[in-house]
Amino acid sequence: MDIATIIGFVMAFGLVVAGILQGGSLGTFIDPPSLLIVVGGTIGATLINYSLPKVLGLVGILKNAFFSQSNNPDQWIQILVEFAGKSRRDGILALESSLGEVKDEFLKKGIQLAIDGLEPQVIRNILETEIDHIDERHKDGSDIFMAMAAFAPALGLIGTLIGLVMMLQNMDDPSSIGPAMAVALLTTFYGAIMANLIFTPLAGKLKVKSKEEILTKELLLEGILSITAGDNPRVLEQKLHAFLAPKLRKSSFE
Repeated sequence: MDIATIIGFVMAFGLVVAGILQGGSLGTFIDPPSLLIVVGGTIGATLINYSLPKVLGLVGILKNAFFSQSNNPDQWIQILVEFAGKSRRDGILALESSLGEVKDEFLKKGIQLAIDGLEPQVIRNILETEIDHIDERHKDGSDIFMAMAAFAPALGLIGTLIGLVMMLQNMDDPSSIGPAMAVALLTTFYGAIMANLIFTPLAGKLKVKSKEEILTKELLLEGILSITAGDNPRVLEQKLHAFLAPKLRKSSFE
């Protein structure tokens, strides 16, 4: 689990609810018509803007915000250093026996391409294309959440206008003014909550996760090319340490 995401949601919604309870009842802020306008309208507008497969794919993308994946660059550097040493001792074909231990599909694919004898530039082109497509898929996910963050307040404003129209049409009936005002104000409230506490933060989290994954993939690419070129493990480690902040660099040869 991504603890930061969980803590963030608990704090954000917990403090909002606590603030509401300090001044009244939580039930005052629950209005089904307002929820239908904002939630239903936001989903509908998103489906108009994007294809159904992309919207349904949000479920898979969303788990990246809540579940941390193993993304320790130092761990990958150690693995690549080991592969480089084995390749220099026994030849690049000796790495084929180690592929079963590799869990990352990108690294496995790159090493297999090297074992198959492809030229370094061809390997680079293939893996860079894959990195570009990974980046595009991640960008689509964050873009959809940013679009929903824009739609939600707009639907809140539409709900406010609906509530005001209802109120103005029934000014002669005082009992109808309260419900109409609730729709008018609560739709704006729901839109602001959804945009600023759900969609925008999730889009930001996905962008951060995407940058981390792309950096790891670029590190793996450089390591694979270094192994293909037959670089000394020390040289490979120094190349890959360039991807890390100085305080994170740990040498396997010290």
